[in-house]
Amino acid sequence: MPQAPEGTMSFQRQRDGQETVRSILESVCAALKEKGYNPINQLVGYMISGDPAYITSYKDARSLICKVERDEILEVLLSDYLEKQD
Repeated sequence: MPQAPEGTMSFQRQRDGQETVRSILESVCAALKEKGYNPINQLVGYMISGDPAYITSYKDARSLICKVERDEILEVLLSDYLEKQD
């Protein structure tokens, strides 16, 4: 049976640019608002479930959000939040 690592593991992989992810999030949020949805609720549903049905297809928002991995979205959101805490 493999042994668990003793220290904290570092996770890194090739990512889309953070600006690309931010731009996609802005477009998706705008489309959700225009359709009368609460973007926070819809994005939380998508992030938890991975089901793109939480995102409207209006203005290609669903296809845009599917172009980036959910962990990339989470990384940008956490990064922006933590930068504001400093």
